[in-house]
Amino acid sequence: MTRRVYQVLFLVSIVAFTFLFAKEIKGAASLFPHVDKVAHFGIFFALAVVMDKAFKLPLWVQIFLLAGYGAAIEVMQGMLPYRQASVADFFADFAGAASYFVIKLACHIGKKPSHE
Repeated sequence: MTRRVYQVLFLVSIVAFTFLFAKEIKGAASLFPHVDKVAHFGIFFALAVVMDKAFKLPLWVQIFLLAGYGAAIEVMQGMLPYRQASVADFFADFAGAASYFVIKLACHIGKKPSHE
């Protein structure tokens, strides 16, 4: 896929995930303990993958932007009467995004640079 396709996918993802984070969700907590933390982790892992492929930004900038988005989501949820803000959710967001970048860096360690 081209960078432009990833940029569109990132924009669509941000809009869709923001809608989901704002939506009232009933019954999901009964699936298994901490299902919301797993969801936050997975969503931010996916956002990190798409963001990394969509934009040529330094790693620290991507982490900072995703952490800012995670914080903004928690502030938004704290303002909704049927949702609540959670520091643990923010840490799950950060852990999801950071996990992608750790895996990416680990895969690149030891690789010889190609001189093509």
